[in-house]
Amino acid sequence: MAVHAHPDDESSKGAATTAKYASEGVGVMVVSCTGGERGDLLNPSYKAMDMDIDDIAALRQVEMANAADILGVAHEWLGYEDSGYHEGDPAEWVLPENSFAAHSPEEEIEALVRIVRRFRPHVMTTYDENGGYPHPDHIRCHVVSIGAYRAAGDPDQFPDAGEPWTVSKLYYNVGFSMKRMTAIHEAVLATGAESPYTEWIERFKSMDRKDSFERATTHIEVADFFQQRDDALRAHATQIDPDAHWFAVPHELERGVWSTEEYELADSRVPTELPEHDLFAGLRDGATPDTSLAAAERQAS
Repeated sequence: MAVHAHPDDESSKGAATTAKYASEGVGVMVVSCTGGERGDLLNPSYKAMDMDIDDIAALRQVEMANAADILGVAHEWLGYEDSGYHEGDPAEWVLPENSFAAHSPEEEIEALVRIVRRFRPHVMTTYDENGGYPHPDHIRCHVVSIGAYRAAGDPDQFPDAGEPWTVSKLYYNVGFSMKRMTAIHEAVLATGAESPYTEWIERFKSMDRKDSFERATTHIEVADFFQQRDDALRAHATQIDPDAHWFAVPHELERGVWSTEEYELADSRVPTELPEHDLFAGLRDGATPDTSLAAAERQAS
């Protein structure tokens, strides 16, 4: 189960991984916490259109269905409204009433627990404590995902939300690491072409932050699924400029330089060894997750 903040996040973060596992017959579900109603219209074909939030919401539902079909995954809406992007001090954010980040986390955790207990995933992916980047919906997605991971297997938590189910492993998407961008950037320059990552790299260098790659524990080979990844992202037509930098690097070059997607193992209730090359490492031999009190206390710490 891949839990994301908005439709299109599932296609820009870990899409090749979900396509890979789906192709192998693994049941894969994407959960979108919000409808993405407040996303910017980044495709030039839509920028000039006068659309209200309801128009955008309807379009994004169609786009998400198309992307899920391309990736071969199931999809569920958690059912909350996009909070919009906010900059500056989070304490000063003015969130839209009834939006995802303004709601009660407890209510949202229960909603995700219901989906977890129905779908019964062994592995869950989501964002780290910073949300991958500081969008209020991404940060709340982390809070809700962690809460559901901890609560889903506990019969005392949300007893009316279905039969308890213990998720065995929790991962954070590592995403757009500086190490990956630099490797591809240098390979593109070596061909004599212009790199789509020049501005990103310069911006990163000016920021006081660590490279997300430093947290990577798990590397999934996904080069055979780059095309599905890109096709799924293009399916989010309101959000994605078809001529954007996302699609500027030839797949063969990318395959030769960086053929994996990275994750950070946030928790495992089954024994595993790092580094990993499979999200199901420790599970394919039939290991039973540790649901003891000690494990529960470790989750709460």
